[in-house]
Amino acid sequence: MFDIGPGELLLILVIALLLFGPQKLPELGKSLGRAMREFKRATQELQDTIEREVDDIKRTATVEPPAERPSGALPAPAYRPPAETALAPAASPVDQERRDPLAVPGSQPPAQAPQSASPPAGEPERRDEPPPPPVEPR
Repeated sequence: MFDIGPGELLLILVIALLLFGPQKLPELGKSLGRAMREFKRATQELQDTIEREVDDIKRTATVEPPAERPSGALPAPAYRPPAETALAPAASPVDQERRDPLAVPGSQPPAQAPQSASPPAGEPERRDEPPPPPVEPR
C-alpha cells in the first residue's frame, strides 16, 4: 500500500519515539490501532449494505418469462386512452398560432389596445408631406 521498507519503518519509529517519548508511544499505538479497526469495521459495514441493496434490487427486478399462450391465441390488447380523450377535437393550426405559450389554459387572451393614429408623445404631428431630399456625400 505505502511501499515502506523495514529501514524506513525503523526510522519513522525512532522519530516517533524522540517526538512523543517512551510514556506516550504505547498510548499512541493503541489509539492508532483502534482508529484503524474502526475504519475497517465501517468500511465493511458500508460494503455489506451496498451488497444487500444490490441483491434486493436484483431479486425484485427479475422478470419471469411470460406464460406460453395456446397456439393461435391473440396477444393481450394494448392500452387505449379513455373515450373522452380519444374524441376530443384537435386545435386548428390557426388556434395554435394564436395561443400564448405562457397563457393559463382556459383563460381569455388579453385584449389588444387599438392602434392610434397619433404620433408618440414628444413628436410633432406629421401631415402628408413629402420626405426630405437625400443628402449627397461630399
